[in-house]
Amino acid sequence: MKSNDWKERLNVIYSTNPDFKYETLDEEEVNTIDKKQQKLRVSIEKKSRGGKTVTLIKGFVGAEDDLKELGKLLKTKCGVGGTVKDGEILIQGEFKLKIIEILKSEGYTQTK
Repeated sequence: MKSNDWKERLNVIYSTNPDFKYETLDEEEVNTIDKKQQKLRVSIEKKSRGGKTVTLIKGFVGAEDDLKELGKLLKTKCGVGGTVKDGEILIQGEFKLKIIEILKSEGYTQTK
């Protein structure tokens, strides 16, 4: 990889300093903790969703890929759509009890 990659410098103001070196923030990879130690919270929300009800799963600690995998599993088991963003899983519809059962059967014992 080049040390002066233009994609990392998008939206950066030009500098006339010949010694200027643009520094990027490297995000650390978060390790996913064990399923038994995850404290997931399942709730139902209607706010700012156009009157639609969604089931919200919060509290996942770990890598984004593992969160997306869990979201895909829940969407498949419930047979509905949803999304994973900002460290939360949104499932379309009111599936709180079903999702709690699914998470407990998958090994997430501290789910409420």
